[in-house]
Amino acid sequence: MLLGSTVNPSGGVIEEPSRSLPVSNDCDVLVAGGGIAGVAAALAAARLGADVCLLEKTCALGGLATLGNVTVWLPLCDGRGRQVSGGLAEELLKLSVANLGRDNKSAQFIGVPTCWQPGGDAATRWKTRFETRFNPSSYLLALEKRVTDAGIKILYDTRLCAVHRAGDRISHVVVENKSGRSAIACRTVVDATGDADLCFLAGEQTESLDSNVLSGWFYTLQENGMNLHCLSNRYNPRGTQEKAEGPFFRGDDADQVTAHLLETRELIRKRLESIRARKPEADVQLVSPPTLPCFRMTRRLVGSVSLGARHVHQWFEDTIGLIGDWRQAGPVYAIPFSALQGVQTANLLVAGRCLSADTTVWEVTRSLPGCAVSGEACGTAAVMALRQTGGNVQALPITALQNQLVKQGVLLDPALVSPAGPLP
Repeated sequence: MLLGSTVNPSGGVIEEPSRSLPVSNDCDVLVAGGGIAGVAAALAAARLGADVCLLEKTCALGGLATLGNVTVWLPLCDGRGRQVSGGLAEELLKLSVANLGRDNKSAQFIGVPTCWQPGGDAATRWKTRFETRFNPSSYLLALEKRVTDAGIKILYDTRLCAVHRAGDRISHVVVENKSGRSAIACRTVVDATGDADLCFLAGEQTESLDSNVLSGWFYTLQENGMNLHCLSNRYNPRGTQEKAEGPFFRGDDADQVTAHLLETRELIRKRLESIRARKPEADVQLVSPPTLPCFRMTRRLVGSVSLGARHVHQWFEDTIGLIGDWRQAGPVYAIPFSALQGVQTANLLVAGRCLSADTTVWEVTRSLPGCAVSGEACGTAAVMALRQTGGNVQALPITALQNQLVKQGVLLDPALVSPAGPLP
């Protein structure tokens, strides 16, 4: 059994007696993390007929998108009129605003742009990104229903503790929740924790950053209704402290996670005081602050390939999906399957924020399109590997995986990776 180790500031240790753990669940595909990456992985696997268990340490799905109020479904397009992300990325984007009756600019609830709806104007798509802005509470409920309707077993309030290996495979994941400590038997695993927790516990090489800044989006209720406040200290998109506004935090340290939460809430208090001082006649009420730490980049897998900015417009032979750059129009990145695979663990896949991408492009791959695209690929590959290679995802024929993803609506056209031509 492999246990993650962190710095012990007290310098002391105690001996915990060994014990036998009950095997509380058994599944084909275990997905750790219920954010957008985990939801996409679980849905893809379940739709292929697998028995799926989805673990989530909080009590809701969606991660930063719902509990963190980061309510922007970033673009599925390249900013040059071309949609580059499809499949579950498109399905989950549309689900985010499925119950939106009309746009609400103060709350920043904004549906699918008209030009990106069926029959929309192609020229207008050059000027308008294919994105939405959604109600996090509505989306939370919609995601949960989509997942439960697919027959996926969710375990909320459940934390990863350790993994048990059988050779080069993870055979069991040890968890703790209200039922106590137990093991879940699994044949393939997907790390969608956002923090590479499973990778770390399995002994994979990881990289951690100490450059996270204070951030916490929140809503107020005022005379004009709900208002979204996108509160964040200045950060460096390359994940460094240079030209960013401290204090800085790691996402894989208990004390620093707590400090980030406490200091973010103090930042929210100060912002509220400022708003109320500017509007003394208004009754400005705080509603729906974030309920989890809003880290951008914490810990990620260092795989056999790490995607970087140098790979812009590059097609890989093992491409499993495409994403645009939400920060600027033009760039398109192909995500290689090799960036989603554990190196030492044959049945481990990695999706979302913690896939193998370096700091030059981490800001792009951590976005919701990157999470959904990589999640769908992981869930699909996990099931196909069970059926074709005994669960060894590293041995899965890439052409078979690509063909299946195309059947599911994933866009895998090499022409979409090349720079776009002139406006038609």
